[in-house]
Amino acid sequence: MPDYEKLSEKVIEGAQEDVKELTQAAIDEDADPQEIITQGLIGGMNVVGERFKAGDMFVPEVLMSAKAMKAGMELVNPLLTEGDRSESATVVLGTVEGDLHDIGKNLVAMMLESGGMEVINLGVDLEADEFVQAVKENDADVLGMSALLTTTMTEMQDVIEVLEEEGIREDVKVMVGGAPVTQEFADDIGADGWAPDAATAKDLVLDMTA
Repeated sequence: MPDYEKLSEKVIEGAQEDVKELTQAAIDEDADPQEIITQGLIGGMNVVGERFKAGDMFVPEVLMSAKAMKAGMELVNPLLTEGDRSESATVVLGTVEGDLHDIGKNLVAMMLESGGMEVINLGVDLEADEFVQAVKENDADVLGMSALLTTTMTEMQDVIEVLEEEGIREDVKVMVGGAPVTQEFADDIGADGWAPDAATAKDLVLDMTA
């Protein structure tokens, strides 16, 4: 019987090599790939998310945990059948035009992937049209925008306006975040939700797409 508890613990610790070894051991025991993911890898990442939200873990530690989880996922992914791969949602993420910050956004991407979602991470300094194009091309359920500067957060409203002009605003939920962004600002620009951190962003997307 694979030791999923230990696997989860090693994900929480960010011990990449240990996670690989334990994941491979579970695969060698013919464990169900979905069980390895949900009980071991994502099980650990869920704990990380809760600790991060509570202020008991910090960004560098969460990034290490996410990398460890990803190392395990790379071993398991080839074993999944198409039926197992049904992601719960498709999320397009990016940092708005004029803003080059991406640590928070990348953390959100990792947390969403740990929740089984397909994430299209567009990068930074993105124009409104680039967001909208990606939403169309990927038939996205959620669009997440990040800004770390007060001078760039207004770009979020421009993106929402272009979504409206293109007639697809009703087809996608819009989530915003970043240090200067507040719930009040999200309401003012007509966003569907605001997340102060990566763990909350994951919960928000799950609620939006339930």
